[in-house]
Parts: sequence; C-alpha cells; structure tokens
Amino acid sequence: MSYSPRLKDYYKSTVVPTLNKKYNYKSVMQVPKLVKICINQGVGAATQDKKLVDIAITEISSIAGQKPVATFSKKAISNFKLREKMPIGVRVTLRSDRMYEFLDRLISVTLPRVRDFRGINDKSFDGRGNYTMGITEQIIFPEIDIDKINKITGMDITFVTTAKTDDEAYSLLKELGFPFKNATKN
Repeated sequence: MSYSPRLKDYYKSTVVPTLNKKYNYKSVMQVPKLVKICINQGVGAATQDKKLVDIAITEISSIAGQKPVATFSKKAISNFKLREKMPIGVRVTLRSDRMYEFLDRLISVTLPRVRDFRGINDKSFDGRGNYTMGITEQIIFPEIDIDKINKITGMDITFVTTAKTDDEAYSLLKELGFPFKNATKN
C-alpha cells in the first residue's frame, strides 16, 4: 500500500461530502479542491549582499521540503541600487502530497507557534477563490534553527483552489482546518 498524507485522506473522506451537501453540486468533480501552494519570499537587502538569497533558498527548502528557485528583477531601478536580472527573491510551488504535508504542518504546528495568535484573517481572498496570507517571521517554522538566523524575514503563502467564489474557497479552507478569526462568516 502506498503512502497518502493524512490531510489528503481527510479531504476525500470528510471535506468532499460536507461541501457537496452544503452547495448541492451535480457532480463530485465540482467540489472545490486545493491545487497548489506557492511560497514567495522577497529578499530586498539582496542588492547589497548576494549571500542573502542563498540563505533564503536553504531556509525555504527546509520549510517546504522542496528546492526553491531564485527570482530575478525585471528592470533596473537606480534609486534602489537594483540592476536588471539581479536575484531579489525566492519562490517554490508545492503540489500533490508535498502540498498536503506542508498544509498539515502549517495548520497543526506552525500557526499555533505565532505569538498572540488569534486566528488568520478571512479577508485575504482574491475574488477567484484563492487565498494569500503573509507571515512576518520565518522563525515560527520548527524547521528553522533560531541560532543560525541573522535576519528575520517574512513570506507570502498563496493557496490556489478550484473554487469559483470566495465563499466556496472559505468553506473549503475552513473544512481543511484553517483557524480563521471570524468563524461566523457563513
């Protein structure tokens, strides 16, 4: 028998029937699902120190379990001392089993480690069923060794779904276990 992540099994066994019952879909294939998770970290100080991008790559790869790629500037901006095609960030896209593993760790381990955590904002939907959240400190992830950190940086995490509306996407993410602030939206 092959390995299947816990959250993926939970989605198939519990979330699909719940959403199908709530929205009365004609087919089970219409039930929204999570397609990918994109993690993006901008390294603005990389214009002065080239090693910061390499440090960000090692941090994101330990968090995501997959090697990220560096992002490069598209045009030169002299006020920021930025030249064209200069590395200024790191991004990685997680799909399938790695996506569910990361999501499980994020919900059950990482978010509860945030200081004064009262839930995540439920207003960050884009109108097409995708959700983006910002994290201000990378040290909330247990994979990061605090002693080796020389600069605290944040990152953006985008959850791309097949939901047609923000309400469907909210219901999907709520059923998957997202700790939203206002649980009385629906």
